[in-house]
Amino acid sequence: MPRDSDDPDDRDRRRRERRASRAGEDSSHDRDHIRDDNRERRRRRGHRATDSSGALLTPQPRAAQPSDSERETPSPRKPRAAPRTRRSSTTPRDSTPSTSRSSGAPLSLDAIAKLDRSHQKKAGWSGYDYDEDYLKEVRRKEERLERERLKAVREEKKRERERSEGRRRAYESEAAAEVKTKKERRERDRRKGGGATDDERAKKRASAERKGHTDDERQKKKVFIDVERDKRKSHTDNEREERRRKYEETHTPSERAERRAKRVEEKQRRTEQKKRRLVSGPLAEEGGVDDDEYQYMMEKRGGAGSVPSDYTEEELARRKKIKRILIGVLAILLVLAIVIPVAVMMSKKNNNDAPKSEGASNSNSPSNGNLNNVDPNSIPDSAKGGILDPFSWYDTDDFNVTYTAAAVGGLPIMGLNSTWNDDVQANEKVPNLKDTFEYGKMPIRGVNVGGWLNIEPFITPSFFEQYSTRDGIVDEYTLTTKLGPTKAKSTLEKHYASFVTKQTFADIRAAGFDHVRIPFGYWAVATYNGDPYVSQVSWRYLLRGIEYARQNGLRINLDLHGAPGSQNGWNHSGRQGVIGWLNGTDGDLNAQRTLDIHHQLSQFFAQPRYKNIITLYGIVNEPRMVDLNTDTVLAWTQKAITQIRKDNITAILVFGDGFLGLDKWQGKLTTYDNLLLDVHQYVIFNVDQLSLKHTDKLNFACKGWTAQSKRSMDKTTGFGPTMCGEWSQADTDCTEYINNVGIGTRWEGTFDTGNTSTSILKPQCPDGKSCSCDGANADPAKYSDAYKKWLYQFAVAQMISFEAGWGWFYWTWQTEKAPQWSWKAGMQAGILPGKTWDRDFDCPSVLEDYGKLGLPETY
Repeated sequence: MPRDSDDPDDRDRRRRERRASRAGEDSSHDRDHIRDDNRERRRRRGHRATDSSGALLTPQPRAAQPSDSERETPSPRKPRAAPRTRRSSTTPRDSTPSTSRSSGAPLSLDAIAKLDRSHQKKAGWSGYDYDEDYLKEVRRKEERLERERLKAVREEKKRERERSEGRRRAYESEAAAEVKTKKERRERDRRKGGGATDDERAKKRASAERKGHTDDERQKKKVFIDVERDKRKSHTDNEREERRRKYEETHTPSERAERRAKRVEEKQRRTEQKKRRLVSGPLAEEGGVDDDEYQYMMEKRGGAGSVPSDYTEEELARRKKIKRILIGVLAILLVLAIVIPVAVMMSKKNNNDAPKSEGASNSNSPSNGNLNNVDPNSIPDSAKGGILDPFSWYDTDDFNVTYTAAAVGGLPIMGLNSTWNDDVQANEKVPNLKDTFEYGKMPIRGVNVGGWLNIEPFITPSFFEQYSTRDGIVDEYTLTTKLGPTKAKSTLEKHYASFVTKQTFADIRAAGFDHVRIPFGYWAVATYNGDPYVSQVSWRYLLRGIEYARQNGLRINLDLHGAPGSQNGWNHSGRQGVIGWLNGTDGDLNAQRTLDIHHQLSQFFAQPRYKNIITLYGIVNEPRMVDLNTDTVLAWTQKAITQIRKDNITAILVFGDGFLGLDKWQGKLTTYDNLLLDVHQYVIFNVDQLSLKHTDKLNFACKGWTAQSKRSMDKTTGFGPTMCGEWSQADTDCTEYINNVGIGTRWEGTFDTGNTSTSILKPQCPDGKSCSCDGANADPAKYSDAYKKWLYQFAVAQMISFEAGWGWFYWTWQTEKAPQWSWKAGMQAGILPGKTWDRDFDCPSVLEDYGKLGLPETY
């Protein structure tokens, strides 16, 4: 039928078709032609109901009314008259099926026309409208197709992600391979010497690290950017079309136009801002930028809110003023940071240039003024920073700082002056240095400078008190291990420079001494693999100490206090614990090392300059022969004597009694001349002597030790020449760390070694009950008169007893805290004589009862 037909049915059909056309999203002119073609085909033949994809629709039973969520938005057009429809009155007249996402178009008019034709045939009249069941069937069919399409899209996205992940892994693999290749190439270049030098490459790496970008980081960043770019490119055309369609659905044409205008405006604003002149903060504060530009600049520098746009001119001015003040303060601080260090350096230089007083070496600050006239270039590059470089020394006072690599016995003479003077007398009781000291006829009255060149915890507890028991710092070995090489060197060299000085030897001379025993560890000469000790630095101070003694007419007893492996396992040997000297796996190795140490020492001190001053040469201090094989120690001692004499040492050789007891040495080592037996006498380490009452201790010192000395001096009952190399006036073992770090006391019964066979857990004072260390550890100024008197007489009694032999050396000259072990502190407290020979006590046959004098036996 022609389109302009006046037939009512045709007009009604055309109206339905126009309404369906308006309900769809696509109303193009091409669709009108499709509608006309479909109308022509319906006049020629009948059709079965199909959906928009052409599939046949199977009639379904009439369904219930759709819910509100299923209903489409009603058309604004007026509904048809009720008699003409068989739908529910609640169903909108112009509802249309959902559009197909696979084709991007609504249900085709051809399918709707086919449905219409089918209904007309069934109903027998042309005005029958679309049945609701068929519409719902169409919706279900289209929804199923939409789900299938979405599933296909998801699968495509998944495959695209997998492809992107594969590309990313490939990029990373290639990047890692490239980095590895570059590293290998750089390594080859370095070995071949080609390409950039090591310094250039190091500078390049340092620059990259300062910028926070290593080669690996830059490569990873590049891979990440590439992957992100691929992700952005991976969107399909359908996805972009879908986003565009949704945007058009949710925004009206006017809204889209408004957004486009805003984007154009924002782009123009950014372009204008880029063209603006950027200036610094100080220039803006000086008026070099207008307010708008300043506002923009501050926003760029500080972010949103840095300078709110509603600030007044007064507020901006105030802020500018504050910034000017802050900048001024920073400038002043910068100037001070530069000026102050320069001023300190100049002041230090001026102080070094100024004349130094006699006692300046007692200061904790060294004097290095004698370096001012030395050219640093006179030190060879190979020696710089080492023991031959005076510019690396902490203290150069009284050292010869002229460089020399000369050595004797492999030991450097650097620091020594080429001339010396032995025309010095310590006091009127002894001969001049250049004259002979008649040993055995003249008593030795000497003192140790212990805790100086080898550390002992009770002498310098400050090194150990700063650590907890968990740290296990108990000796010089563990101390230097804890400090590490650099800090250990600086720490111990400061100690060497300040603990014993030039003034120390002058004070020793003034106290009436004629000999000084200088203990040192083998690390003054050499160190071995695994040793943490500060190597050879103490050697320089040992040589300076000998020269200070020479200047005061004091003769030297050279004492090897610590041997390789430790000869007794006590802390003053350097390492507390197992004896590794002549014992254990490395016993023979350490025995030879000790001989090697002596070979160097004896060659060096055989020089003419030491003939008059080093008159006593110690072999090894306190070998613990009660725990070592006696024959092994004796055999080693004979080797040492032979070697030392072969190296031209003419001094008296001193060997220790090894705690065997003086009577056990009768008949031993009798084939050698100029040997001296050294015994160390203390009452506090023997519980039988420790628990004696004060009068009994004094009596033992007057009679017991005197008798021992006389028996040992008689070759029919003892070795012969005997001296006491260590003793003190302490009558308890209460001094901190005297029994090792962290170990208690025998006196109070807290001596816990962790071994039941050696621990002493019962008080050892005379009554064995109420023992206290408070009195012994008190300040000497608080001692009672009776206690001071006893301490004085106990010290003098020991001097008398040991002078029955060749004499004695007190242990020690000074301590940080323990006055009963310091001659210097005891003399100041009045419990030791002002002069070694000035005594007002002489061991009478009957001693005073100190208990009746009011001296507590338990403190």
